[in-house]
Amino acid sequence: MAGLVLVVVEHDRGALTPATLEALTAARRLGGEIDALTIGEAADGLVEQLAVYGVATVHQVHDPLLADYGPEAWGEVVAQAARALMPAVVLATGTDRGNEVLAQAAARLDLPFAANCIEIGGDEPLTLTRVRWGGSLLEDATLTADVKLLTIAHHAVDARAAEAPSAASSTELAVTLDPSLTRSVVKGRVEREAGVTLATAAVVVGGGRGVGSAEGFASLQELASELGGVVGCSRAVTNNGWRNHTDQVGQTGTRIAPDVYFACGISGAIQHWVGAMASKNIIAINTDREANMVSKAGYAVIGDLHQVIPAITAEVRRRKSG
Repeated sequence: MAGLVLVVVEHDRGALTPATLEALTAARRLGGEIDALTIGEAADGLVEQLAVYGVATVHQVHDPLLADYGPEAWGEVVAQAARALMPAVVLATGTDRGNEVLAQAAARLDLPFAANCIEIGGDEPLTLTRVRWGGSLLEDATLTADVKLLTIAHHAVDARAAEAPSAASSTELAVTLDPSLTRSVVKGRVEREAGVTLATAAVVVGGGRGVGSAEGFASLQELASELGGVVGCSRAVTNNGWRNHTDQVGQTGTRIAPDVYFACGISGAIQHWVGAMASKNIIAINTDREANMVSKAGYAVIGDLHQVIPAITAEVRRRKSG
């Protein structure tokens, strides 16, 4: 479709969120010029990274109220940018933050908002397919508006650099923000251990209720360490207090897209499947051959995970030392 596509850049104190690259890749499929919107001075250094993915102009917004993330302030910035630039489409990532910001902008602009799209096409009206009901339903719809607001479902698009990127220019976009917009703002963080994260790991070893206890995760951690991966879990595990919520894979946890996902003792409820379905290969280990995760997995081992996992770990070590 013709017209400007404005991509809202998600970042954490200037560190670009990888999901933004997925949104930029999806934006290129729409045709037309691609501009980016960065919010806060911390993101000013992202121009070259964004240019690699086809961005022509980066609109930078500076204001003391934007020193850190706040959904109301960011939503108002997007709304003012939409009014000033009049893009055909405003696109963001389908992460919790991306959906939150565009929902704020949509309310302020009194415009419809389509969240978690996996396909976008057509001209006018814009056609799209989006994830609904926690991943159990795909909805085909059309979107008609002067400015179309939508997010791309996380992991629905493989991020790819533009074939012939050119240098992007940057320009400051003036906005006016009321101090009341900082009613909700990040004031502090609990820093996680540096290294591979659940969202970016190439290998995830996940455990469910079938692991049996917090201590039962020791063998899963051992396998994950041998493979350079991380440990995840189902909601039942966090509900039992065996693992922290930050380890949870699912609709209300982290959505993963590893090369390999070991689903150990996990029944495979739809809420968990939503978070794991982007995995490229799933290996289910379960005593119940009728479990949902077993039926959805590419490979399955029907057996006791407390015997299977140590056997896999031993074989990995043997091959690494051979």
